[in-house]
Amino acid sequence: MTKETQFSCSQCSGVWHKSGKTHCWSGDPASKPPTPASCPSKDHMDVIQEAFDLYKGDGNDAQIARIAARVEGLCYQPVTGSDAVNARWTRVEDTIAFAKLMGYRKIGIATCIGLLDETAKLAAILSAQGLQPLSVCCKTGSIDKLELGLSEADKVRPSTFEPACNPVAQAKLLNRASTDMNVIVGLCVGHDMLFAKYSDAPVTTLVVKDRVAGHNPVSVLYGQNFYYKRLQTQPVDVGE
Repeated sequence: MTKETQFSCSQCSGVWHKSGKTHCWSGDPASKPPTPASCPSKDHMDVIQEAFDLYKGDGNDAQIARIAARVEGLCYQPVTGSDAVNARWTRVEDTIAFAKLMGYRKIGIATCIGLLDETAKLAAILSAQGLQPLSVCCKTGSIDKLELGLSEADKVRPSTFEPACNPVAQAKLLNRASTDMNVIVGLCVGHDMLFAKYSDAPVTTLVVKDRVAGHNPVSVLYGQNFYYKRLQTQPVDVGE
C-alpha cells in the first residue's frame, strides 16, 4: 500500500473537535480546513468524481443515492428561531421512508434465529405501513455444522445437534420471492457478507449482532476508555 492510499479519515476527528468543521464539511466552503495528508480527496478526486457521476441520471444507483439523500433530510427537523436541527426519525422509520420513496413494496428480512421476536415486531410494523414483509431465518434447512468441516469443539454446545447458518440460502430464497429490498436483522459477521453478496435486491442493515452489548456495537466505542480499554492493549483471543 502506497503512502497515497493510506486513507485515515478518522484522524479528522481531532480537527472536528477543535474547529467544528473538516475539509469535507464546513458551513463556509471558503474557510474549510486544508486536506490532511491522509485525505482521500487529496490525490484521488478522479475516483471520487467517477463515483459521484453514478448518482446522476436515471439509473438505479442514481435513484438510490437521491432517495437516500432525501431521507437524510427528512430525518431532521429545523428548530424555529435557531440554526440547530433535531433528529426525529429512528432507523426503522428511515427504512420505511426509503422503501416508500423508492416505490418498493416487497421487503425481505434476513433474520438471525435469536431475533425472531424482533423480526415479528418489525414485520408487523412493515405490514401496518402498507409493505409486504417476507422473512427467512439464518438456520433455514437445519443442516448440521459438522457438514462445514467443523469439529464438535467448534460448536457453541459440543456434542449436540447444532445447525449451521445458511446466509446464501436466505439470499436465494428472497431472490426467488423477487423482493424489492432486503433488510438484515442480526446476522453474524461474515454471514452478513455472504447474504449481501448473493442478494439480488439492494441490502440494508437494521440490526447488527452484538451478543454482549444488546446489539449496539457502538457502545464499545463509547466505553473504550473504561470498560473496553482492554481492546487497545489485549489481543482478541481466537483460540489459535
